Amino acid sequence: MQEQIYKRLSSELKISENQVVQTAALLDEGNTVPFIARYRKEMTGGLTDEQVRLLEDKLNGYRNLEKRREEVLRLIEEQGALTDEIKLQIQKAATVTELDDLYRPFRPKKRTRASAAREKGLEPPALAILEGRVDPEQEARQYIDPDSDLPDTAAVLQGASDIIAEMISDDAVVRKALRKIYRGRGDVEVKKKKDASVDIYDDYNGYREPLAKIKGHRVLAINRGVKEKVLELKVSVTEAETLPVILERYITEKHVPSCRRIIESASTDSYRRLIHHSLERETWQEFLDKAVEGALTVFKENLKKRLLVPPVRHRRVMGWDPGYRTGCKLACVSETGELLETEAVFPTAPRNDKEGASRKVLGLLEKYRIDCIAIGNGTASRESETFVADLIKDHALDVEYTIVNEAGASVYSASPAAKKEFPNLDVAERSAVSIARRLQDPLAELVKIDPKAIGVGQYQHDMPPKELDSALAGTVESCVNSVGVDLNSASAALLSYVAGINSSVAVKIVAQRNDLGTFQNREQLLEIPGLGPKVFKQCAGFLRLPDSGNYLERSAVHPESYELAGRIMADLDIKPEELGRPGAVPAPDSEDVAALARRLEAGAPTVNDILEEFRKPGRDPREDLPRPVFLQSVTELEHLKPGMTLQGIVRNIVDFGAFVDIGVHQDGLVHISEIADRFIKHPLEVLQIEAVVSVKILSIDRERGRIALSIKQAGNNGPD
Repeated sequence: MQEQIYKRLSSELKISENQVVQTAALLDEGNTVPFIARYRKEMTGGLTDEQVRLLEDKLNGYRNLEKRREEVLRLIEEQGALTDEIKLQIQKAATVTELDDLYRPFRPKKRTRASAAREKGLEPPALAILEGRVDPEQEARQYIDPDSDLPDTAAVLQGASDIIAEMISDDAVVRKALRKIYRGRGDVEVKKKKDASVDIYDDYNGYREPLAKIKGHRVLAINRGVKEKVLELKVSVTEAETLPVILERYITEKHVPSCRRIIESASTDSYRRLIHHSLERETWQEFLDKAVEGALTVFKENLKKRLLVPPVRHRRVMGWDPGYRTGCKLACVSETGELLETEAVFPTAPRNDKEGASRKVLGLLEKYRIDCIAIGNGTASRESETFVADLIKDHALDVEYTIVNEAGASVYSASPAAKKEFPNLDVAERSAVSIARRLQDPLAELVKIDPKAIGVGQYQHDMPPKELDSALAGTVESCVNSVGVDLNSASAALLSYVAGINSSVAVKIVAQRNDLGTFQNREQLLEIPGLGPKVFKQCAGFLRLPDSGNYLERSAVHPESYELAGRIMADLDIKPEELGRPGAVPAPDSEDVAALARRLEAGAPTVNDILEEFRKPGRDPREDLPRPVFLQSVTELEHLKPGMTLQGIVRNIVDFGAFVDIGVHQDGLVHISEIADRFIKHPLEVLQIEAVVSVKILSIDRERGRIALSIKQAGNNGPD
């Protein structure tokens, strides 16, 4: 069966069977996805991190399918009912649904009308009627017993009909054909319950749409309403489409009219009583699963973009956590994120102490040579932004400011890790520190927060928790390992996402660093309890020592390739002092790399990666992404008018559009139909988190706090 799985994966993923086999072997050996994608390219044929993860998911799914196949065969065989025909059908089944359909007739059932009829010995007349060549009345007389529940032919025929109805319901062929009709021609019908008072679902009261056309976000919204017992859901198809499927399978020209009538009646009963509600649930669950899969894809893509926002290095930052009654909390941090001082100011209502706030802010800016202010985008953000912008303008300060998405900052501020790091600060002060650090290095700061709290995606509370956690954790792991981690400065939270390192080992790394001083080389990791050779192999290449005198320790070259790196330097006559120096190591073409690899009896992908590291050690992939936007102006909500064109920042992307921060407290929505002049299936085709876009205001609903925007009408079709 393994061979069949590999062939299927090869076909589905459009990669060679050898790539599948080799990658599966690496996964089975316990290697992590980042390690496989980065350091085993010769074996995988250069599969990316995303391809390896997809292969792993599908491989596990198909292996679980095989386990289920073996279980079904065993259970049927234990009943003594496994024929060669049934065995062949089970072996050909391509999905768990098909397997369950085939097992359905043999699955232990609660007492049913059909099982009661079988206990009375009515299976023979039922089979005779299905055969279609008997007189049902005459056949039934043989089973009449005046002293039992079968006093007349009507009772016998009813029992036989119940058996026929259940046989039809358990027929895998019928269920497969009907399932196709439900998927392709079924309608979803929704209405609010009479006693439901929640009005957010009013748009779905009386809602009807073909299932084949329904969007994932609508499926998730409807499902939430059903779970909250506000909405009622039906999946409807006409009996004119479904019943002929059953009758065509069970009635032929050989059936006498009297048998035909009983089978027709039993078919209708089977469909209405046994089949419809079952397929209704199955079909809705199938579309729900697809919607969840689509939402998870959006979650992962948005999270990736937010985590990989380029860092703002070598700048002293003032983090600004806006507020009203309790004031705005400020935190000044050094270039390395070290906390210098905290302060509270009250430039917003109800105090409106702008003069006092100005004195304090100006003093801090001068004292710590702050050159950038990071303002959180929460409550009182716009008032804070107005104050900061005016302060910079009025005093001609050589200071910039930017708006930082603070989603999840409060979660981090109240966490045990934050309390341990800053035991003497209150929650808002810790939040201000986090906001400042988010600007300096978003990835390093955001990994301290549960990915679900970072504020991307849609309907996250409707996601299966296990699947959501796995998908988001995998995305964070990919981002962390693609960037690399400074072994001597990374937090335990950041280290715990490095390939092979769990939270326990991450804490031990930090403890050893605190007790014995900074690491001088990667090999010292092997001195840490719980970090043996297997873990070292997985993590070593992703941990960097930027201040090491050994160039390779600063790079992404894995220790297992240090010897090869030395031979490459000797072959190409590269001096140690030339490594990393601009222009010192030219970029070779593929033919040169291949020739060098043959000379050194090494893999060309590994040789190429080492040469890339010689040219630029530990290159940060975030350098190619949109950088944070430093703003110059402020817009008040009351100043907005339809027709205005503004610049904004994409804060979130969902199936039906994108939410854009245009400088007022409420983000505006660009519906998917207003994103581009051409047709797009999803906003992610042209937009990404934190992208800067020009938008035109279409309408403003001040009462409901809604702003409708358009990108395509603003004179561009995507991010700047």
